[in-house]
Amino acid sequence: MFLGNVNNLVMDVEKGEVDGVFVGETNPLLVENGRAVSIPFRWIQSVGDIVILRYFPKRVSLKKGSAPVPASAPPVPIVK
Repeated sequence: MFLGNVNNLVMDVEKGEVDGVFVGETNPLLVENGRAVSIPFRWIQSVGDIVILRYFPKRVSLKKGSAPVPASAPPVPIVK
């Protein structure tokens, strides 16, 4: 199932390693409100023209009672 387009990499600058990928405008069937998410590198199975994930939760939701996050803030998905 299509999750979204990779917008950027999440880097650990001190170690010089990729920690994950940043996916914006996600599939609303998988992520509440189509919010942007950061995918940990350990969930990635392969990288080419497309990125194939070995794992992704059934649904990512915002924490109930939380204030809306500004668009400029980094994504912090809450997995149910």
